Amino acid sequence: MKITLIQIGKTHFDFIDEGFQTFARRINRYAKFNSELIELPSRLKSDVPEIIKKNEAEALLKKIQTTDFVVLLDEKGKSFASVSYAGHLQKLFQNYSHIVFIIGGAYGFHADVYKRANEQLSLSAMTFSHQLIRLIFAEQLYRLFTIIKGEPYHHE
Repeated sequence: MKITLIQIGKTHFDFIDEGFQTFARRINRYAKFNSELIELPSRLKSDVPEIIKKNEAEALLKKIQTTDFVVLLDEKGKSFASVSYAGHLQKLFQNYSHIVFIIGGAYGFHADVYKRANEQLSLSAMTFSHQLIRLIFAEQLYRLFTIIKGEPYHHE
């Protein structure tokens, strides 16, 4: 099992990086987990949101293989309870060896990224910064694995 988290735009807060690294270490007990950051070079930055999204999409799609199962972390995606998504994730690993989760930039995802995605997952109906979602996602992923393994982290 391999899981990759791709994030567009860097994190500016040390406490988020520290929390993320804590959960990333824990996740690695269950699956090979890595994260990648996509930050556009200055020459590709723009004041026009659609151009920014297009440039981010081009950089992002280069990182994804055709055999990857791609999940966009998107507030418009489907919501799950943690226990339900743990079961869903377990089923995904029966069919896919690599699952890629993606956190979009400030303007969301370009249409090309939506076309490539296999599903969209909402972690909340609220909107969070891409920086915070990184930490929230890592905690939830750790929680999902403890649910799958029957370990005493999640309480119902």
